[in-house]
Amino acid sequence: MTSNRVIVIGAGIGGLVAAAILSHQGYEVIVLERASTIGGKIRQIHINGRPIDAGPTVFTMRNIFEGIFAAAGSQLDHHLSLQPLHTLARHYWNEEQRLDLFADKHQSADAISTFSSPSEGRNYLAFCQQTEKIFNVLHKSYITASRPTLLELVTRIGFKNFNKLFDIKPFSKMYASLSSQFKDKRLRQLFGRYSTYCGSSPYMSPATLLLIAHVEQSGVWSIDGGMHQLVKALHNVAIANGAKFYFDQEVQEINLKYDRVSSVTSKTEENFECEKIICNTDLNALASGLLGSNVSNVIKPSKNKVNSLSAITWCSNATKINFPLSMHNVFFSNNYEQEFNDLFKYKKTTDQPTVYICAQDRIGKNDRDNQNVERLFCLINAPPNGEKHQYTKQEIKKCSMQMNETFKRCGFEFDINQHNAVATSPSDFANLFPATNGALYGQATHGWQASFQRPGSRSVIPGLYLAGGSVHPGPGIPMAATSGLLAANSLINDDVR
Repeated sequence: MTSNRVIVIGAGIGGLVAAAILSHQGYEVIVLERASTIGGKIRQIHINGRPIDAGPTVFTMRNIFEGIFAAAGSQLDHHLSLQPLHTLARHYWNEEQRLDLFADKHQSADAISTFSSPSEGRNYLAFCQQTEKIFNVLHKSYITASRPTLLELVTRIGFKNFNKLFDIKPFSKMYASLSSQFKDKRLRQLFGRYSTYCGSSPYMSPATLLLIAHVEQSGVWSIDGGMHQLVKALHNVAIANGAKFYFDQEVQEINLKYDRVSSVTSKTEENFECEKIICNTDLNALASGLLGSNVSNVIKPSKNKVNSLSAITWCSNATKINFPLSMHNVFFSNNYEQEFNDLFKYKKTTDQPTVYICAQDRIGKNDRDNQNVERLFCLINAPPNGEKHQYTKQEIKKCSMQMNETFKRCGFEFDINQHNAVATSPSDFANLFPATNGALYGQATHGWQASFQRPGSRSVIPGLYLAGGSVHPGPGIPMAATSGLLAANSLINDDVR
């Protein structure tokens, strides 16, 4: 019977979550993945036999994943070993200026007081209260709920609490809001970085995104074995529940009968009959017709849509590092505004990039210098132009040298090219994730309307459901995982009706 069969297109985290939950509910789940492995953007690259996280590296919102594993009939702790991080991130501006943020917000406030001034330490504690307010308003009404319209959001919050909508600062730009909260431009630069978690600019994003600061302050964990263990765990749960996975199976067309889904055809011309599909691909893959003309009208085009950022990344087994790295590190540009003008206005990489490094082996007692060999993941932001512009080896080498200059300014004498690094460019990301142009986070979150422009779980086509970082509630590992949960719940609820 095809009425009980669900085809999940894409084995990224949203698809894996949906597959694990639906198979636990007794559905016949078939997952079709165009790549040869699970994970989507949660990638690993092996160098000299050692796996290096080559995608998202920050694990937050543990409670969301505990709920997901419970909904799939399992427990998070049975599959993953998590270690809470004492130091959330280490930030560098030059050789003399370094600031750590800690899991204890009062310790962070003390560090900020020493780094900048006692008044800025107090401002930080007030900032924590503000970001917590934003999160509390949106957590149950937006983040973990089906996509609302603006009116529905007001209804969920409650008309009596209408003033709380202004607490989330939807009409204020992030950087402008930070300018009113911190006098020290370095702190504005630090907290403005959270917009890049959505592939966006702090100068164009709503201040609402500052809730990410509260999410990190509430806890960051490392996963033993790396982030890829998360998708392996969900994969194992789905298989244990009866889901079947087919790799190297790129979907060519979603077929309709009587205006609702009826089957899926792969590029190998294999046909999978079904009455329900969860599409865990970037929305542009649907809109551009990569999954067939029958479903290309599912997404309404937006005149104001801006693609999110891409990146250039390097993975390496680095040797003889003698520098005080933590697990998560940020080396800031000298001219932050120019960096985002280059990326979004001029659509080019910048001469002075901000650099993120995940030193995967520096956890807890291992957060020290002089490790003989350690795994490093380095990232600079890049424009989403991977389909239109082919990045050459010379161009990537130039970007690596600019990255090295940022390191040098901060006292870190390190040349990534001397450490057997594997680079990934926007061109590579465009090949890995078709129709994205290399954008890694779907639509950029610019302006207050952007969050309401992402579609929800239910599409206009009966039987077709949507998941992934380009749909509600948005990009990032917890959000993309939540999209899979929402898609699964929407499908189950529609079956009950």
